[in-house]
Amino acid sequence: MTELSERLRDERTRAGMSQTALAGDDFSPSYISLIEAGRRVPTDAALAVLADRLGTTADYLRHGDKAPSEERARLEIGFARLALANGAAEEARDRLLALDLSTIAPRHHTEALHALAQAHEALGELDESIAVLEPLLKEARQRGRATEAAGLATSLVAAYHEAGDLGHSIELGEQVLHELETLGVAGTDEHLRLASTILWSYYERGDLLFAAHRAAELVRLADETGTMRGRGSIYWNASLVAEGRGDLAEARRLTERALAYMSEGASSRDVPRLRLHYAWLLLRLDAPEPEAALEQLGRAQADLTLVGSEVELARCDFEGGRARLLLGEIAAAEDLVRAGLGRLDETATLDRCNGHILLGDVLAAQGALDEAHAAYRWAADMLGMMSAGRESASVWRALGDRLLAHGDLEGAAHAYETALREVGIRPTTTPLVTPGQAATTQAAGSQSSEA
Repeated sequence: MTELSERLRDERTRAGMSQTALAGDDFSPSYISLIEAGRRVPTDAALAVLADRLGTTADYLRHGDKAPSEERARLEIGFARLALANGAAEEARDRLLALDLSTIAPRHHTEALHALAQAHEALGELDESIAVLEPLLKEARQRGRATEAAGLATSLVAAYHEAGDLGHSIELGEQVLHELETLGVAGTDEHLRLASTILWSYYERGDLLFAAHRAAELVRLADETGTMRGRGSIYWNASLVAEGRGDLAEARRLTERALAYMSEGASSRDVPRLRLHYAWLLLRLDAPEPEAALEQLGRAQADLTLVGSEVELARCDFEGGRARLLLGEIAAAEDLVRAGLGRLDETATLDRCNGHILLGDVLAAQGALDEAHAAYRWAADMLGMMSAGRESASVWRALGDRLLAHGDLEGAAHAYETALREVGIRPTTTPLVTPGQAATTQAAGSQSSEA
């Protein structure tokens, strides 16, 4: 076997293509097999065709990464990914925008542009992220590069979800998922990760019954064929569906299994994020477990300080404050909540609303009822400027509960009504008829009949 044959096989595997798919109409699968076995040397023309299908260059297949332009590109992309992992999305975006893609092999283009799209998303630049991802996914699907298409589709589904276009998020994700299953890659990490991302869109849209059914199917598939990471991803999202249906005991069980699976793999940002979710869940059980939640939050925050974003660290502060409040440590709770609010800029509207609602709870526990009510009203004013969604509806519901407890009946009624609107439940249009009006109407009808 030669270096060329190894690179050809590796690039084909990376692209998720079979020998038959790579051969296309120009070659036979046996010809590809002979090249990969080192028993046939392709002509320059044949190598150019194969390189184009694999999204690379003939020069790379012959010589590898030894070209200076390739080395520089890999270095810049690596620095950008490191910046992105460390929460420096703006630095990652600027590095990638400065990269001249025309000077490097096409095999690096998708990696660089995918990282650029992730940086845009992390900065809240969803339109820019989608504009980068759409043509990348289209090309990957046209060329039959299943693994690459799965990764791109996962990011695009998430971007449409964040943008509030749940219908398109689900439609696109299901199309790519069907293609992956047709190509025989069901059960791979990439397939499971995409499926679990679509699951979250079903949940957010309110299709809880279908989401629960799909989650059960994916759990079975993950247990049969998935890796530790693939199983962890599915169990995590299945726990979110269980939580949405109000089955917190099942949500806890699934989260614990997800954490066990994901902790077995290589270190990643997902593990501390999952610990944060676990702590959130422990604080909302019928019998909350604040001490256990604080243990998870401590471990999550230590890792997120290195690889997380300010929003994730703020959420750690908020849940830590909630745990301290449950333990009766009011001053410590206030310090944590205010620290979390200090981390957030104006773009993190929903998190800021959650923070102010929690701050109101802390102030109410201190007896500062006017200040507590002001914090709740601030959250109400900010929520009023947000787009509708299941997540914002849950915050409106939480706000309504607080306003009702503090005697603000009008504010509570408005919050509850808005929560219903956010999930698509509109006021009825049937006119209400009082008993007096009914009697008058009946009498008028009787007179009309006598006439």
